[in-house]
Amino acid sequence: MESEEKTNSDETKQGSTGPGEHDWKVRFNELVQSCQTELKRTTQIGMKMLSASQSNAELHDSYEELGRLAKSAMKSGSLQWEDEKAKELMDKILGLEEKLEGLEEDVKNIKNS
Repeated sequence: MESEEKTNSDETKQGSTGPGEHDWKVRFNELVQSCQTELKRTTQIGMKMLSASQSNAELHDSYEELGRLAKSAMKSGSLQWEDEKAKELMDKILGLEEKLEGLEEDVKNIKNS
């Protein structure tokens, strides 16, 4: 009984800063630190992915612009490209452009009717 009273008395003297609460605070701080570290990593990954996406979009635009330049040069005759695949693509592009022009004309006619 004396030892219980002494333990209770010791706990009362320590107040709210007992060993259990200290451990809880340490674990909570570790959890917060872990979350901050993961948030930093996630942010860095997100920034890298955004940069990669922007670079990919610029690359796509550059390929598209290069293709348009090559198409114009092939059409004007200033570029003689004897590659069969290039010729097939050129024919496909010209056909699709004609199709799109026809569709655009159809849409205008529908709007005006």
